[in-house]
Amino acid sequence: MPLEIVRNDITKMKVDAIVNAANPQLKMGGGVCGAIFKAAGRDELQQACDKIGHCPVGQAVLTKGFNLPASYIIHTPGPIWEGGSRREAELLKDSYKNSLELAKQHECESIAFPLISTGIYGYPKEEALQIAVSTISQFLMKADMHVYLVVFDKKSFGLSQKLFTSINEYIDDHYIEEAEITFNRRIEENEVFKYHLEAEPILNQSLMEVINDLEESFSERLLRFIDEKGMTDVETYKRANIDRRLFSKIRNEEGYTPKKKTVIAFAISLKLNVDETNNLLSAAGYTLSRSNKFDVIIEYFINEGSFNIHEINEALFTFDQPLLGA
Repeated sequence: MPLEIVRNDITKMKVDAIVNAANPQLKMGGGVCGAIFKAAGRDELQQACDKIGHCPVGQAVLTKGFNLPASYIIHTPGPIWEGGSRREAELLKDSYKNSLELAKQHECESIAFPLISTGIYGYPKEEALQIAVSTISQFLMKADMHVYLVVFDKKSFGLSQKLFTSINEYIDDHYIEEAEITFNRRIEENEVFKYHLEAEPILNQSLMEVINDLEESFSERLLRFIDEKGMTDVETYKRANIDRRLFSKIRNEEGYTPKKKTVIAFAISLKLNVDETNNLLSAAGYTLSRSNKFDVIIEYFINEGSFNIHEINEALFTFDQPLLGA
């Protein structure tokens, strides 16, 4: 199952488990920790935590969710940022990994994380985001779970300034305003009308010939690309951040047409170039357009040869665009 980045209040997430960025003493704190205690019921949750007593940095423990929509709360103390020389990156990775393993042990199908340690613990947001995404995505390559990375607002998000600037410049250079598109379309329509006046009509084409001219279905084209790229079905849908059930539906339901963002997710998974991406999109009735910022951002990453779908989703989230997969 996929990884989604969402802007929400983590205490309102309807998932099997939410993750609390706890302190080692498992006491009610501020920020995300304080919000979770208040929403769950501070007295009941504190009593449950007191029974556990302590949790080392990077480890994880579990309590009931009490008054939360989530069934469980997984508590993990992240590291305090001290410049990066005290195993902070390793400990932060352990917080995510041990939380995921604990959720798996309790048969959770969905889990929501905050960006651990980026509040009062001071971990740099860009580095913390990279660790969160890489650790979660590695876990999802071997396990089925729907994982949410929950951020309250853009200020808590950590896309690098260098990448943001680079994408912004690409959009400025390639994005075409709708007014310009409309003007160009009128010119093209005149040319098409002129062509139809001059062209020889196609006569006596039988129904069978028309049917034979139909292109392969989206499912057939996708499976052909998977075979040509030497990938397996499982590898393809996991790298596309696509749920296994959706992939099965696409594969088995004749005539099923997925959403555009789903088709592009497969293109990214298969590392298709722009022409190949449009070829796959055309089978579902879509194409990349310079009048769509979402499409321009996708084109940027393809041209850069950058096919990590989670990194692309980080950029799409920052620019308020739909995310791939999921």
